[in-house]
Amino acid sequence: MSPPERRRIGIVEDDPVLGGTLVHRLELEGYRPFWWQTGREALEALGSTRPHVVVCDIRLPDMDGEEIYQQIPLSVADDTPFLFVTAFGQIDQAVRLTKAGAVDYIVKPYALAVLLQRIEALISLQPEAAGVLGRSKAMCEVELLLRRVAHLDSTLLFTGESGVGKEVAAHFVHEISTRADEPFIAVNCAAIPSELIESQLFGHEKGAFTGAQGRHHGYVERARNGILFLDEIGELPLLMQAKLLRVIETRAFTRVGGETVYRMGARILCATNAKLEAAVSGGRFRQDLYYRINVISVEISPLRHRPEDILQLAHQFMREFSKAFRRDVVGFTPAAEQRMLEYSWPGNVRELRNRIERAVVLSQAPRISVDLVFPSESAELASGPFRTLAEIRDRAERYHIRAVLAGADGRIDETAKLLGVSRSTLFEKMRRLDIRSEA
Repeated sequence: MSPPERRRIGIVEDDPVLGGTLVHRLELEGYRPFWWQTGREALEALGSTRPHVVVCDIRLPDMDGEEIYQQIPLSVADDTPFLFVTAFGQIDQAVRLTKAGAVDYIVKPYALAVLLQRIEALISLQPEAAGVLGRSKAMCEVELLLRRVAHLDSTLLFTGESGVGKEVAAHFVHEISTRADEPFIAVNCAAIPSELIESQLFGHEKGAFTGAQGRHHGYVERARNGILFLDEIGELPLLMQAKLLRVIETRAFTRVGGETVYRMGARILCATNAKLEAAVSGGRFRQDLYYRINVISVEISPLRHRPEDILQLAHQFMREFSKAFRRDVVGFTPAAEQRMLEYSWPGNVRELRNRIERAVVLSQAPRISVDLVFPSESAELASGPFRTLAEIRDRAERYHIRAVLAGADGRIDETAKLLGVSRSTLFEKMRRLDIRSEA
């Protein structure tokens, strides 16, 4: 069993003595502290570090704590409790920050024991699920399941529409498992020609076929004791399905043209956006292989059914591409965030990632505007007629109903009550606006 995760504590403190003392004491208490001595350092690191609690001095050399709190991404502000440290004369500012969303403040000088009690209390209120894969109920449940099975050897089958993040979930299993130091090998079964797939998977010996000028180590062998991720498993030819089943059952394989038997040490994870049950019924997929790879089924919902994840993912991609392209982009305009929440995302997380990458590349301001995320819509609005009041009203209702549904964990009765309408009215609006509940 893996040891429990050490809770991450962010410290924003410019005093080298006090900061060092806090780091030392938090480490002794079993926490994992991160210390930043300027506001800029904290802003650059908060997104990737994702502390469970941030202890932030209000007065810093380059900016004050209020400026930091105003500039952090919404996804960080929503998920991370901020405990501000203030001098007696700055209490008004600390109170203002608390009203703006910060959880609490503590006045200097304070006893270290009191600070530790505040930190422990804030952590005790947080859910066990870390929300790494998403903050929606659906993705928190997926993450909880993956954490439970990460250290097993059973096969996993990820299902869901194209682009929902099945490979990301597979990577997550690899990262938190005891195989994290071994390779993660991803194979797109649909992208390999049928005549080459056996040699690509299992390797071949020199002279095994025309053009085999040397020994080739296949994906199974290169995965060693790590994870072999077989994407689009439903596209495997029937003959290869039989051979893969044999390998899974015996945990052994031979290279094409060879006789030596090698042990397979990798754990196999599979993914598909096809309905394998229908493929089995139609004779296109072996039933015995289906049952063998579907030991633990993990369904990833489409992004349109989990709007709570949209902004978290958008900010995550924005930070990733800002760092990769060395751009000074720190967030999105309110209009861009609202439009992202309203959009149906037919291409799922893959489409969101691609749109954010383009927006970061083209942005000339610290915050990405709506026209960079949805350029075609902006062009249409600029050249075409204004939207009707009915279109604007439908958009606003769609956004608000989705937000209330998410807050009520998809419960229709609760949502209808919060919206002040009957169940039948709510169902009719959801049908007309194409809104689905995951409850």
